[in-house]
Amino acid sequence: MEEKLIARLESAVSRLEALSSSGFASRDIGGGDDASSDPSILAFDDLIRESFGRVSAAAEKIGGQVLEVTKVLGEAFSVERELLVKIKQTKKPDMAGLGEFLRPLNVVITKASAMTEGRRSDFFNHLKSAADSLSALAWIAYTGKDCGMSMPIAHVEESWQMAEFYNNKILVEYKNKDPNHVEWAKAVKELYLPALKDYVKRHYPLGPVWSATGKTVASAPTKAGPPSAPAAPPPPPASLFSAESSQPSSSKPKEGMSAVFQEINSGKPVTAGLRKVTDDMKSKNRVDRTGVVPTTDKGGAASSSSFAKPKTGPPKFELQMGRKWVVENQIGQKNLVISECDSKQSVYMYGCKDSVLQIQGKVNNITIDKCTKSGVVFTDVVAACEVVNCSGVEVQCQGSAPTISVDNTGGCQLYLSKTSLETSVTTAKSSEINVLVPGSDGDLVEHALPQQYVHLYKDGKFETTPVSHSGG
Repeated sequence: MEEKLIARLESAVSRLEALSSSGFASRDIGGGDDASSDPSILAFDDLIRESFGRVSAAAEKIGGQVLEVTKVLGEAFSVERELLVKIKQTKKPDMAGLGEFLRPLNVVITKASAMTEGRRSDFFNHLKSAADSLSALAWIAYTGKDCGMSMPIAHVEESWQMAEFYNNKILVEYKNKDPNHVEWAKAVKELYLPALKDYVKRHYPLGPVWSATGKTVASAPTKAGPPSAPAAPPPPPASLFSAESSQPSSSKPKEGMSAVFQEINSGKPVTAGLRKVTDDMKSKNRVDRTGVVPTTDKGGAASSSSFAKPKTGPPKFELQMGRKWVVENQIGQKNLVISECDSKQSVYMYGCKDSVLQIQGKVNNITIDKCTKSGVVFTDVVAACEVVNCSGVEVQCQGSAPTISVDNTGGCQLYLSKTSLETSVTTAKSSEINVLVPGSDGDLVEHALPQQYVHLYKDGKFETTPVSHSGG
């Protein structure tokens, strides 16, 4: 026990001597050189050199867009390092000044986010993982419990969760394909957890420490400068450091269920704001209620017709989260084509009318829901093709499909190819189901699936057979 205590004292003395020799203990930290030699800044340099160095080394082996977004990642950490140095030389600003102070970091984060927009590339998961992870660097904007942010350590962890979804996709996609991508994904994660998290926990657990005697940060100018001065870049939308986060959550008016519970817990009588129902207001005593529905009321007819027509949402034709093709509310579109798909993706067609969808490739699952007078042509499906709540639809399988199920549908034409004759067709609560298969001469032969059945009780159980009609 005494030996451990002596060792700890010697270590502390050595550290104090090192600080004294560098002049740190005797000089004001307001100078740039002194701030750069601060232990917290040196520790951040080590983080960039070691943890980010591993990310950069893996990106060099991959090249392309992965290398480009990695350079932006390194630029963001360099800007963070410069801001940490300036914080030690600057007084704590107000929210407007803080937004201007953190503008360089926000510009780099916006630059990374812009790389994920536009046409989706083969390295989309890499771009999203890097871009979304940069929000973790915003821990530097924490100014107190009323600033609207989580504590710095918690903020780093929460921010990484947004990027981890895409990071895990990289690990799964390249697990048995390319170890360089796997190494890059692992290195990016370790850059934040545990590297950045441990750094913040050790040096800034309560947020950055501003200088008490440093210079003041100037807020962004509200008036335009002279014509000869270059115009400042416009602030990016939805800035991470907007002044809205400065409003404490307790001062904001509560909405939804929070407002309900606040009213209940206020101590006021729950029925204080309710009106008392008198006898003449009760339905049984009202003379204007006769039970006869008026037929000449134009307003009533209009309201009933509007009630009968369901609201149609905006048309959609997009790939969501890289997994699900969504085709919704398409009307009169005969040339809908999904050409870039794989066996891990599913297709969901909903609320379409008088439209035709072509799926050129193998997909995992196809669902056709609440469609009218529409058609779907697909090549191969891994699991099943489902037709639900439809009317007058046509489905053509050009390849193979283990199962085609039709549920609660009136009018469905199924076209099967020679390679899909072993498909299992399941029907429930449906009518007018016809299956067309190629005959011996190559022409299609139509088979009507039964929709009426006879159930006979024999030998202690019911036997079910389809109804057959004879022409006698």
